Amino acid sequence: MNEFLSRGRTLPEAYHQSLVLLRRGGEAAPCPDYHTTQLECSMTLFVEEPLSEPRISKLFIGGFRELEQYRQEMLYGILDFEIARGNWEYTYHQRMAEQIPFILRELRRNAESRRAVIDVRDWKHDSAEGNENPACLQHLQFFIRDGKLHAKVLFRSNDACEATFMNAYALICLQESLAKELGVAVGSYTHRANSYHCYKKDFGLLDGYVNRIETAEDPDELCYFYEGDWDELMSLARSDIAEAVEKLKNS
Repeated sequence: MNEFLSRGRTLPEAYHQSLVLLRRGGEAAPCPDYHTTQLECSMTLFVEEPLSEPRISKLFIGGFRELEQYRQEMLYGILDFEIARGNWEYTYHQRMAEQIPFILRELRRNAESRRAVIDVRDWKHDSAEGNENPACLQHLQFFIRDGKLHAKVLFRSNDACEATFMNAYALICLQESLAKELGVAVGSYTHRANSYHCYKKDFGLLDGYVNRIETAEDPDELCYFYEGDWDELMSLARSDIAEAVEKLKNS
């Protein structure tokens, strides 16, 4: 399996480059669990300045409402109630939430620590025979170096076209939240996917994304600014999201 590093100052820059690398250097591979084929490689996205603008890619499935809801799911667990109902087996938030206090304690205890790790993979559950929904996100590790909080995350599997941008955006928001709690600046964000892939049904979507990336006269044409643009839109979506979640709770 080919191995790639996609490096950028901003998240969209690293993400867009990763799509091109997948399209040009990914290898066709069978995916029997989903009765399809995929284009696949191993990918590391390194984002030097995760909060720098432009922060939002135009090349992902969804819009400002979906991105805001996913951010809330990851940081606040707004859909965790689906676990108790038996509709979901887990959420990322549910698996991470009880470990966050340890991360804060550990990095306050020793700012140079290498122990600030969150394990998302539950090996007993995720390795159980017949389990069709093992966690894709495996673990997160946080480092304070030079007064900045750096985040490094590992996915065993990551859908490049349908998941990666929203995953990374929400995890950077988590990184930002922890940095504020610790009173430090936000450092780099590293997003590792051992299987970075695109399913056959999305080959056309990937081709379209890559064509737009390679023909854009200005890379910023493919981005939105968060501050002064999407921050307002995402803020406006919150009441609608809250109403929808409450309706779902009472259904």
